[in-house]
Amino acid sequence: MDNLRFVLIMAFVMISYMLWEAWQFDYGPKPQLPVSDTPVVTSGGADAPAAGGELGTPQKETAPLASDGSGRIIRVKTDVYALEIDTQGGTLSNLDLLQYPKEKPNTVVNKLYKMVGLEPDAVDTSPVRLFDSSEDKLFLAQSGLVGANGSSAPDHHAVYAAKQDSYELAEGADTLTVPLTWSDDQGITITKTYTFKRGSYDVHLEHKISNNSGSVWSGRQYNQLLRKPFSERNSNNFIRTYAGGVVYTNEEKYQKVDFEDMAEENLNVKTVGGWTAMIQHYFASAWIPPQDQENHFYTKELKDWRYVIGSYSPAREIAPNAESVFKAQLFVGPKIQPQMEAVAKGLELTVDYSWLTIIAKPIYWLLNQIHGYIGNWGLAIMGVTLVIKLLFYRLSKSSYTSMAKMRKIQPKLKELQDKFKDDRQKFNTEMMAMYKREKVNPLGGCLPILVQIPVFISLYWVLIETVELRQAEFYLWIQDLSAQDPFYLLPILYGVTMKIQQSLNPAPVDPLQAKVMKMFPIIFTVFFLFFPSGLVLYWVWNNSLSILQQWHITRQIEAGDKK
Repeated sequence: MDNLRFVLIMAFVMISYMLWEAWQFDYGPKPQLPVSDTPVVTSGGADAPAAGGELGTPQKETAPLASDGSGRIIRVKTDVYALEIDTQGGTLSNLDLLQYPKEKPNTVVNKLYKMVGLEPDAVDTSPVRLFDSSEDKLFLAQSGLVGANGSSAPDHHAVYAAKQDSYELAEGADTLTVPLTWSDDQGITITKTYTFKRGSYDVHLEHKISNNSGSVWSGRQYNQLLRKPFSERNSNNFIRTYAGGVVYTNEEKYQKVDFEDMAEENLNVKTVGGWTAMIQHYFASAWIPPQDQENHFYTKELKDWRYVIGSYSPAREIAPNAESVFKAQLFVGPKIQPQMEAVAKGLELTVDYSWLTIIAKPIYWLLNQIHGYIGNWGLAIMGVTLVIKLLFYRLSKSSYTSMAKMRKIQPKLKELQDKFKDDRQKFNTEMMAMYKREKVNPLGGCLPILVQIPVFISLYWVLIETVELRQAEFYLWIQDLSAQDPFYLLPILYGVTMKIQQSLNPAPVDPLQAKVMKMFPIIFTVFFLFFPSGLVLYWVWNNSLSILQQWHITRQIEAGDKK
């Protein structure tokens, strides 16, 4: 078995699996979500922790709310966010990532369209929306307090008072605070404050309890994400990424908790530190409670296909005429690993490389470092590919040397095949004897590749999961490395390099296999038409480097034979 054949078989298996996965996604059995014309109602259900910590009906207030009786929307804008805060519960919704448009126009394609008298395709340049109050895309960040022993506290159904209807980060300012207040007639005042920082996707939350009553206040804080099942439709159907819940604990580390898991069983975990999150391709939303306290993580399936994942703090008592502050952080934004690492331990694992994380993380680090010097993600991909080729140079050399020797004895194998065409067993015996005489290992071209496969698959997932490549330009018409090549030139170039590689390899002895192998460049070119251009760029460059190395080694062996 030669090297190219082995690689082609592995690639064919991978693509077949992705095709099956895409078929299951589009046509396989899936739950039918009910469609309703009525607005979403989040009150009056078992959607918040009760006083004892377990999920249950929110505790009733001992006094009426000091508010205007109905929630209103507060609009907040920073340099990275545009969002809404509902005074009912201080819930975050309709959060737009201002620096991440949904689509990006390709200027080269648009110019060519205009040159031939065609109108460019319309693109949606509105920002990506994470938190969403709409019925079909419901996704909210909720938080609140639950009282114990008769203490009153506002959960995410309580109505707060706000001094302004809008807040905007001022020019030159580094922070923006949005305070909300709630009080009862017993002397308990709660100030709920969100703090936003310039250039940051890390939001700070505080619940300040001022106890001016005559008795001890007792309660706890909770933070949760409420979402309906989310299915992200990528620009091509060959790539599927996880969208659902995630939990990180110091004991079990990173764990996925999808919506089916939430429906089957409620999560009930205690840990010091940790965090809970909802993630999707390129973006994540995570509640991070204080890391020095014991936190209780939970999940819950609610009615109307809504799911909750969150955490609550230990209970705390506040003496009369005293104050105390509950704190938490909310990360909501792109999965940029260096930024996430600075927010919480393990948060960067939401960029999910699965069991290949131990290999993929160094590859991402190298990709990031090269980009820091070059400033172009396409060139960074080529740089990482070159470094990997250099690291595996000796293994590749062994593989290509074996293939060159196989190619040298190809005429002799053909003679054996013609001589023993009616006796397959005798042909195999004579073929193995020839391998022994010529000191050729037929598996020599395959075994070195086995070591490299995990690295190549890891690089594949790095390129798929890295949000920095989303809408990143390379050169000329490649203006989004996460999208398909608009002119399909890279896939065609890939097919050409694949054909050149085939010409450097020994042809299969079996005529039928030889015909099938000749079709592979065409088949894979068609598949690669739908792959992100960043991935195709990697394969084209990898093939080109392999061709140069293989040509050099083959030339050396042929020169040695002449001498």
